[in-house]
Amino acid sequence: MNSALETFVPHGNSPGAIEDCCNWLRRRLEELNGEQYHEIQHHQEQATNCIDGTVSYERIADHGPKLDPVTRKHPLVTRYFTFPFEDATLEQDLELMNQPEKSCHFLAHNGWVMGDDPLRNFAEPGSNVYIRRELICWDDSVKLRYGSGPEDCPYLWAHMQKYTEITVKHFVGVRLDNCHSTPLHVAEFMLDAARTLRPDLYVVAELFTGSEELDNVFVTRLGISSLIREAMSAGDSHEEGRLVYRYGGEPVGAFLQPSLRPLVPSIAHAMFLDVTHDNECPIQIRSVYDSLPSSAIVSMACCATGSTRGYDELLPHQISVVSEERFYSKWNPQAKPSSPEEVNLQSGIIAGKLALNQLHQELASKGFNQVFVDQVDEDIVAVTRHCPSTHQSVVAVCRTAFKNPKHHRYTDEVPSMCIPGKIEEVVLEARTVERQAGSYIKDERSINGMPGYTVEIKEHIQLKDSKVVRQAGVTSRGRSEYVQEIVFEQLTPGSVIAFRVSLDPKSQELVGVLRHHLIQFNPLYKAGSLTDPNTPDILKSPLTEIMSKMTLADMNVLLFRCDAEEKEEGGGCYNIPGWKPLKYGGLQGLLSVMADIRPKNDLGHPFCDNLRQGDWMIDYVSNRLISHGGTLTEVGQWFQAMFAYLKHIPRYLIPCYFDAILVGAYTTALDVTFKQMSSFVQNGSSFVKLLALGSVQMCAVGRFPALPPLSPALSDVPYRVSEITKQKEECCVSLAAGLPHFSAGIFRCWGRDTFIALRGLMLVTGRHLEARNIILAFAGTMRHGLIPNLLGEGVGARFNCRDAVWWWLQCIQDYCTMVPNGTDILQCPVSRMYPTDDTKPLTAGTVDQLLYEVIHEAMERHMQGIEFRERNAGPQIDCNMRDEGFNIVAKVNPDTGFVYGGNRFNCGTWMDKMGESERARNKGIPATPRDGSAVEIVGLCKSALRWLVELHKQGLFPYNSVAVHKDGKQLSVSYEEWDRKIQQNFEKMFYVSHDPNDPNEKHPELVHKQGIYKDSYGASSPWCDYQLRPNFSIAMVVAPELFTVEHAWEALNIAENKLLGPLGMKTLDPDDMVYCGVYDNSLDNDNYNLARGFNYHQGPEWLWPIGYFLRAKISFAKKLGKDTYDKTVYLVKNVLSRHYVHMERSSWKGLPELTNENGQYCSFSCETQAWSLAAVLEVLHDL
Repeated sequence: MNSALETFVPHGNSPGAIEDCCNWLRRRLEELNGEQYHEIQHHQEQATNCIDGTVSYERIADHGPKLDPVTRKHPLVTRYFTFPFEDATLEQDLELMNQPEKSCHFLAHNGWVMGDDPLRNFAEPGSNVYIRRELICWDDSVKLRYGSGPEDCPYLWAHMQKYTEITVKHFVGVRLDNCHSTPLHVAEFMLDAARTLRPDLYVVAELFTGSEELDNVFVTRLGISSLIREAMSAGDSHEEGRLVYRYGGEPVGAFLQPSLRPLVPSIAHAMFLDVTHDNECPIQIRSVYDSLPSSAIVSMACCATGSTRGYDELLPHQISVVSEERFYSKWNPQAKPSSPEEVNLQSGIIAGKLALNQLHQELASKGFNQVFVDQVDEDIVAVTRHCPSTHQSVVAVCRTAFKNPKHHRYTDEVPSMCIPGKIEEVVLEARTVERQAGSYIKDERSINGMPGYTVEIKEHIQLKDSKVVRQAGVTSRGRSEYVQEIVFEQLTPGSVIAFRVSLDPKSQELVGVLRHHLIQFNPLYKAGSLTDPNTPDILKSPLTEIMSKMTLADMNVLLFRCDAEEKEEGGGCYNIPGWKPLKYGGLQGLLSVMADIRPKNDLGHPFCDNLRQGDWMIDYVSNRLISHGGTLTEVGQWFQAMFAYLKHIPRYLIPCYFDAILVGAYTTALDVTFKQMSSFVQNGSSFVKLLALGSVQMCAVGRFPALPPLSPALSDVPYRVSEITKQKEECCVSLAAGLPHFSAGIFRCWGRDTFIALRGLMLVTGRHLEARNIILAFAGTMRHGLIPNLLGEGVGARFNCRDAVWWWLQCIQDYCTMVPNGTDILQCPVSRMYPTDDTKPLTAGTVDQLLYEVIHEAMERHMQGIEFRERNAGPQIDCNMRDEGFNIVAKVNPDTGFVYGGNRFNCGTWMDKMGESERARNKGIPATPRDGSAVEIVGLCKSALRWLVELHKQGLFPYNSVAVHKDGKQLSVSYEEWDRKIQQNFEKMFYVSHDPNDPNEKHPELVHKQGIYKDSYGASSPWCDYQLRPNFSIAMVVAPELFTVEHAWEALNIAENKLLGPLGMKTLDPDDMVYCGVYDNSLDNDNYNLARGFNYHQGPEWLWPIGYFLRAKISFAKKLGKDTYDKTVYLVKNVLSRHYVHMERSSWKGLPELTNENGQYCSFSCETQAWSLAAVLEVLHDL
């Protein structure tokens, strides 16, 4: 009572409280009892239903065994338990349950439960299977209690292990009967023991889980070779044909799969049986006439096949695996039909089955691994087995007889068939016929079949000798499709006919020649190949030899070029009607689609339909290249010659051979490409090579020159004759910022993007000469001491960014360091387009300077102070910027040495989003002005100064100081002094310490994270300095000497915890009040922080900073010891693995500009971005 009071009426013990408590307790007990009552009632209802179903099946149903009257041997309800005691009353049996020495002998029968979870042991506590009568019980076996391991029942495990070992000693294969009812851990243990003795044990399993996913759990855990599948499970011929397609082989015309290919989901390998040992007799369910055609359908499947003894003899009843004691009939070639104890070739369908098994074995051994199933009509199934090397086929036409023709009216009108190619022979024709041999009488000693039926069969005859069909004629479907029309004359229910078919002679020859030319790519094409005495000259040389003359710029045309680039050339990417355009005009556009189609053999894809319907795509590939001239024309002619064969083979084969040609050409192009790159790429991993392809993807020579002209005095500059002016013009490679948005026209080349990407995509890959030309071309456009943001071929340049010049200087430093004799670039002539700030654009060669002079000018102009207003300021160059934003400032703080500049109305670093929404009132306001001293610019400046000081010491740079005019006086500031000032002040001014009284901290009230580095110093809005962003890691890579190792490592760990995403770095701390990780440039609402993509750099995860973050981690980990370094390398590889997966799956074969939060796809991002690829490649280079 006390417990009840505490539960229901705490703190009460008055008489009223006790009465309330009793009422509460009564109600709760009634609720609990009610729940139990309903549960037991539900169990009873289920038990009643199950008993009713079992009794109906066993005693009433036509397809059931129709047991004799209820007897002790055949009780009305199957016994679920057995025990070695005499029969007694229920009350006496229940008493035994309370006697441990006797209750331990009560045994539960085994069986299976329809629809149950096969991973659950239905006999363990928690299961209600027995009380609900859900078990389909086997009264000849009991459920063994194995426990969780051998220690739970040592004798049983040892006994069954010994039994298993004896079995595999004598048999090369075993069948796991009722595998789904065997505890998985037990089966694993026993099979491990079995494979110790016989490693190549063939394991076939009967598995009814109702789910292919669950099937695969058993298959992978147990190493099952094949799962039992049964034709008898089909309710009609259509379903039977579907099973052949499901379990047998690849589709006809399937693609040749590469040796290294992506894993794709697949179903478990099947052993396809016409009937299994414990299922109903087919003659009872269908008809005796169906046995032969159903066997033929099974034998045409491209998988293991099997049968059960008695099926071929036409046994008209099920053989009980428990109670059957008769012997099988003996083999006697001279046996009489009426003899029940003997069988021979004339018995039942044995002769037909022998022929079908021989055909099945031949098809398997000769590589007929492609399958096509055609439902001719409701009863007729045609199955084609095709050999992909010889292109021979065997077509079996089977007329099933699920219903007995004696009682069911089958139509006499059988549709004719058109069989592609040339019929070489009739492999076999057979049908089930009656004979005079008496009626079936069940023999008492032998398991005998129906003597009154046999098979009428002919093998290997000519079409003209067939009694089943006749040839109606040979017709042509287009120029490459020859078919023979077949008319059926005696394809009666129960009949089978199989044809051997080859391509027509001309098609066979063309396929053979095509395969001969494909051997250079894959030796597998040697089978079925033929030489052509009239081979075109272009095909007499290996493709490698032709492609070896191509430049990497040519490879850009061959492999890539997005739609905007193609349109600049007057074309466009191929558009598949009813689907969509390809990503690239080059081979990668086609191969990216094929990479999705090929592993799944998705021959119904619109891409494959387009190839089968016409030659448009085929001609696009060759004509596009021929029109470009030079070596590309030769490659185009090679394609044209190969396609000349392709166009004249049967259309159903075109997708697979088109793929073979393209894959061969593509892999050859990649081999040639990598041979022209650095040893780092040539010897690198597949990931390194994939990233290096980004160099080919982004670096191109367009129809119109994207770079301003170089000095005529410069050597090794590529030239061509302009299609438009017919004059000689430079054709230097330019670097696109990203595809597809920044790929062509004025928006292709950007100073900042070019020089962030140049080290990774050009220097690391070994494209030194092209990198030199880009560096010098941008040098020629310097104005106000700045490098353009938007290049616009120089004449349309905008000088509105503060960081591009510092990235340019970093690239020159990297060039000098990484390229053999790299410092020679300092002596290269630069053709100045703007020798003074106000000069109009000059032609190349008018004013030349050496590069080191241009470098010095950039440094001197910054120390002097840069301040100007953009030319043509106003909406004509930027419709969103406010007037104040066109005022450009870049200077050096004389006390700290920090470069600073900008104002709150412009954005001079890479975080350059300008507000565009009038509705949200953010138009003309930069989201991230980053004015003051941006941390990465300070780092880049320090890197440049350190390098120039060292160059001067080596005698490679003539200047040791910059001259400035201040207050009418000329002053000199040495590079060493400037370098020293930054070194002395950086840690003091940028590090946010843990000391709340840090004397260097101007705004302690704005600190919300300690142990980090500020994003800027001296911003007009001071709180912006304290925002956690990933930019400090850039400074760590280019100027690691600025950082204290311990402080740097702590800051990097904070960034890892707060900013690191799956592919990129969050551009703002998620704890920041204006953080938003989803970028939507089309959204225009009242939200100031979001409208029109205002949050571009306020949370979305950009990829290129992750490269600098990881490189900084590697750099500082080396200083902290081997253990830290090893852990860091593990982190780096783990992060980069996601980039590898993304690139492998990307149809653009690139890395995006950015993602939304947590790596989610952003539709407004460039699909592949130059600096994203470069930054990740640089990480691998550092490793």
